[in-house]
Amino acid sequence: MTQQLHLFNTLTRSKEIFVPIQPGQVQIYTCGPTVYNYAHIGNLRSYIFPDLLKKLLHFLNYEVQHIINFTDVGHLTADTIDQGEDKVEQAAAEQGKTAWELSRFYADAYKRDLESLNIAFPGKFTYATDYIQEQIDLIKTLESKELIYSTADGVYYDTSGFPDYGKMAKLDIEGLDAGSRVAADQKRNKTDFALWKFSPADQQRQMEWESPWGKGFPGWHLECTAMVFAELGQTIDIHTGGTDHIPVHHTNEIAQAEGASGQPFVKYWLHGEFLVLDQSRRMGKSLGNFITLNDLIEQGFSARAYRYLALTSHYRSFLTFSDEALKSAQTAYFKLKRLISGLRQDQERNPDLATDYQDRIVEALCDDLNAPKALGLIWDLVQDKGIGGKHKLEILRQVDSILSLSLMDFTDFPELHLEIPESVQTLAEQRWQARLQRDFKEADRLRQEISEQGFDVRDAKDSYEVVSLSLG
Repeated sequence: MTQQLHLFNTLTRSKEIFVPIQPGQVQIYTCGPTVYNYAHIGNLRSYIFPDLLKKLLHFLNYEVQHIINFTDVGHLTADTIDQGEDKVEQAAAEQGKTAWELSRFYADAYKRDLESLNIAFPGKFTYATDYIQEQIDLIKTLESKELIYSTADGVYYDTSGFPDYGKMAKLDIEGLDAGSRVAADQKRNKTDFALWKFSPADQQRQMEWESPWGKGFPGWHLECTAMVFAELGQTIDIHTGGTDHIPVHHTNEIAQAEGASGQPFVKYWLHGEFLVLDQSRRMGKSLGNFITLNDLIEQGFSARAYRYLALTSHYRSFLTFSDEALKSAQTAYFKLKRLISGLRQDQERNPDLATDYQDRIVEALCDDLNAPKALGLIWDLVQDKGIGGKHKLEILRQVDSILSLSLMDFTDFPELHLEIPESVQTLAEQRWQARLQRDFKEADRLRQEISEQGFDVRDAKDSYEVVSLSLG
């Protein structure tokens, strides 16, 4: 069965049939992290859905060229108004490192997080500082189109020269407060943005370069456009990012790219929604309430269980995070894998029904990456008594090549890595002996004592197992 992929295009605010620019080939650019700190779990959610998309495209026999960038210069602390300190330089000074050391350190940490979450690396990671000449050349092209001007602090894009500015975000340009996006006294228009910032005259930055307009560094928005042009071309299939990128960052990317090339920049824009905490509060580094993946792992959670949690909510919906939500997801994740681990390869029954499940799972994913529906169908498949284990396992291997939940890997069950205190082991053995002697009152007392230390005992016919209560 040939599946047709439908994706929600932010540009048109509609779900569209995906038709690549070149048959059988797809180019994807994903806005990567600004590497001045660890990625938090909200950041990481925005890389799970492009991974799901890429693996689905591979499953559908597309050849995928994928880029993720690292912003290692030029992302200022006031994201929307081109003001403030460079986030990388500021963090480097605070942590006593060079900007180069700091950015590579956090880029490597980000890559480790991707590996833990079963997120496949892109074909290439691009660093903004490796594309300085390409960025200067892009500004020169915009200059030739009379789309730039200089102020005392930098070179700016003149948005009045790009009539379609704000088309994706559907910005009400006239309704914007003069100070909401810019320092109005220096710029021609409220929405103009920096392409190149000049280095302060009274200090030397760690990251600065000579340019035809003066010594300085590139603007955050410029970097992504230049890297897309250099690695993928002037028009690409898909660009992904978070919804917070729509009104400023991606709006400015479109203006730069299309102002320079005169061609459509991106055919399909895909944006993931926020992870939120209680009372719908966003998680953010600037808010000081972010949780890293390593924090979760140190608390005894599985990184794969976090991926499972992320897939239980559609990428365009808010994901409400809490310890309770993650505990429930982890319990469900390991329960599903336990059911799978009990399937028998020698059971052959109803292969056609199994194939129908696969078609419906892939169909759900082809409907704008509807992972929650796909997961529900996987649960139905695993528990369907009318299908043999052999055929279930064949289908699960296929669909897990897209979902990447390691459903066939049973080496991460918590009990296999559980450290049981010696005192609990002693109590468990004493309880077992009490049971053998039919002293059930003493056995119950010892079970309660074990429970107070956070463990339980599961009895079998001729043995017992100590388990952690926190693992369900």
